[in-house]
Amino acid sequence: MSAASLGRTEIEIDGEGPPVVFLHGLGATSSCFQPLLSSLRGFRCIRPDFPGAGRSPRPYVPVTIDSLVETALAVLKSVAGGPAHIVAQSMGTLVAQHLTATSPDWVASLTLFGPICEPAAAARERLLDRAGIARRTGMVAIADAVVAAGLSSSTKADNPVAEAFVRESHLRQDAEGFAESCEALAASKGADLRFVRCATILVTGEDDPIAPPGAARGLAERIRGAKLKTLPRCGHWAPIEQPKECARLASEHIRAHPDRA
Repeated sequence: MSAASLGRTEIEIDGEGPPVVFLHGLGATSSCFQPLLSSLRGFRCIRPDFPGAGRSPRPYVPVTIDSLVETALAVLKSVAGGPAHIVAQSMGTLVAQHLTATSPDWVASLTLFGPICEPAAAARERLLDRAGIARRTGMVAIADAVVAAGLSSSTKADNPVAEAFVRESHLRQDAEGFAESCEALAASKGADLRFVRCATILVTGEDDPIAPPGAARGLAERIRGAKLKTLPRCGHWAPIEQPKECARLASEHIRAHPDRA
C-alpha cells in the first residue's frame, strides 16, 4: 500500500494493474472498502477520502455534490491516469452517477453498494437535522443512531465487529466536515441517468432503510442494462455487513468488463 495526496484529498493505493477507484459514503472513509481488496488482485485500487471526511481535511469552500464529483474526476485524471472502474457506497453512488453522466469516457464500469438517488423531502430534512446535531453536540449521538438504524438486525446480532466499525467510522469524522457533507446531500439533485452507458451493478440489502430494494430496483430500471442484486439479512453497509459476497460481486462484475480500463 502507498499513500498520495491530491490537494486536500488523501488517497490510499494498493496493487498494480487497471485502476479501480472507490468512492465512500456519508460518515464513511476509504477503509469501508478494505474487505474488497483481496478479491481485486491484479488491479490498482485507489481509495480517496473525500475532502472533509476521514484523513482528508475540510476544503476551503463548503462541500457540495458537484465538488465531490470534481474531486473524483481529478483522481481519475491525476492518479488513475485513464478510465477506471468505479466502486461506490451510499453517497458515493450518487457522486458516481453524476461523474458517469457528465464524464462517461472516464468510467469503465459501476459497482454501486447501497445506491441512492435524489433525496426525498423527508430525507433532506433528516440530513439537515443531522448536520445541526453534528455542529451542536459532535458525532456520538449520530454514530449511535446510524448503528441502530443503518445495520440489519442480523448484523448487529451476529457481527458485532461490523457494528463497532460503523460506529468508530462516524466518531472519527470531523463534525463540521460531516455537517457540510450532510448539507451537500440534502441539496443534491439526481443525475441524468440517460447518459450512464457503462456496465452497472447495483447491490442493496433487503433490510436497507436508506436504499431499500424497491428504490434500488427503480434506480436500476433507469440505467440501461443495469443489474440488481439484493442481499438477504443486510442493511445499508453491505461491504462491511457481507464482505465476502460484496467482494465476489465486485470482482466478477469488474473482471467481466475489462475493455475500457
